[in-house]
Amino acid sequence: MPQGEENLVPAPLYGLLRGLLDNLKRGEAVTVLPHAALLTTQQAADFLNISRPYVVTLLERGELPYRKVGTHRRVLFKDLLAYQGRSRIARAAALDELTAEAQELKLGY
Repeated sequence: MPQGEENLVPAPLYGLLRGLLDNLKRGEAVTVLPHAALLTTQQAADFLNISRPYVVTLLERGELPYRKVGTHRRVLFKDLLAYQGRSRIARAAALDELTAEAQELKLGY
């Protein structure tokens, strides 16, 4: 780029890049994946911070879609993100229910 030339970066992209650079500056690992990336069951487990056998259980229950590549299961990153979102909503609902029950029973919450 010639000196003095200015290129504007859209605000959402700037925020994303700044966040990535902040993570790198703190020495944290950063991974950028397209939503169409196929992940191994171990990569999916690492992303969700759960065990690989539990990921396999989720696949077998049909809670997380997958496809076979040869004899190996692969998970689309976008499906992993969707599952993660559903899990967060379910956990929040369960916590709300427990909190309401504790308040109803006057347990001091």
